[in-house]
Amino acid sequence: MKSMTMRALRATALLATTLLALASIAHAQTKPIRLIVPYPPGGPLDIVARALADKVHGTLGTVIVDNRPGAGGNLGADAAAKAAPDGTTIVMGAVATHAINPWLFAKMPYDALHDFTPITGVAQVPNVLVMNAQNADKLGIRSVVDLVAYGRKNPGKLNYGSGGNGSAGHLAGEMFKAQAGVFMVHIPYPGGNPAQLALLSGQVDLNFDNLAAASVNIRSGKLRALAVTTATRSSAMPEVPTIAESGRSVGLGGFNINTWFGLFGPAKMPADVTLKLNKAFVDALRSPELKARLATLMAEPIASTPEQFAAFVKSEHAKYKRVVKTSGASVE
Repeated sequence: MKSMTMRALRATALLATTLLALASIAHAQTKPIRLIVPYPPGGPLDIVARALADKVHGTLGTVIVDNRPGAGGNLGADAAAKAAPDGTTIVMGAVATHAINPWLFAKMPYDALHDFTPITGVAQVPNVLVMNAQNADKLGIRSVVDLVAYGRKNPGKLNYGSGGNGSAGHLAGEMFKAQAGVFMVHIPYPGGNPAQLALLSGQVDLNFDNLAAASVNIRSGKLRALAVTTATRSSAMPEVPTIAESGRSVGLGGFNINTWFGLFGPAKMPADVTLKLNKAFVDALRSPELKARLATLMAEPIASTPEQFAAFVKSEHAKYKRVVKTSGASVE
């Protein structure tokens, strides 16, 4: 009798343990996913994150967008890096958080390559080399080759604006200078909008601006688009050549720089969890609705496998080490 009682107690305990485990798993599967956006609401990353969150609701359940701006994106990225690797906290990382900031900031709270699990690329937004149209006419510049020729003959006479030291526009300019062998003076402004206003008023000669931000003034004729900075032409403005194709004869054949963003989880996230998230978000990015939403931002989807995205991030990390070092930019 005693033996039967002990067996019954053990069976009851095992059943209770099993039920608790199943309840825990069920709770984890229904727990909302927190998608951290390390920038303020209203920007391209935030807009795309919210569109993705809505689109994957049917496959992943509730996805809550959590804006955590600060320290150039480092604050939000660090919060994701230190979260539990169970797939319930992910981050919309970007070229800044995972490729530029590691070389720009003297101290980083995370390791961009080792503290994250890449899930998929999301989108890229081309930058565009633009000149004040009136100034371009005065200098006789209608192409990248014209710009390089003028810059080589007149070192230091050209200047370009950007949204600040270490910004995408600043680093694109430094990369252009290094590859083309020209010297242009960099003038930083407190943000992209002030930099564009300086270009429109003729205070600076050229900018490497976000295509979406510059498009209205390009189409109005106030700005002249010489080339986009990506390896391929933008579907938003297919008539504008790339720097690489138009500047091949002047040393710019390998030029390729853009603003990109993608999804990451914490390091050591299980493979099955990573693949589940990858499939849901890649399917969403391939939907007509998301493609149309990205097109309004002049962004193009770059959905990928986790392995492809990891290789891409690694190459971008190495590329910007060289670019930031050449620029001399730093943040203490």
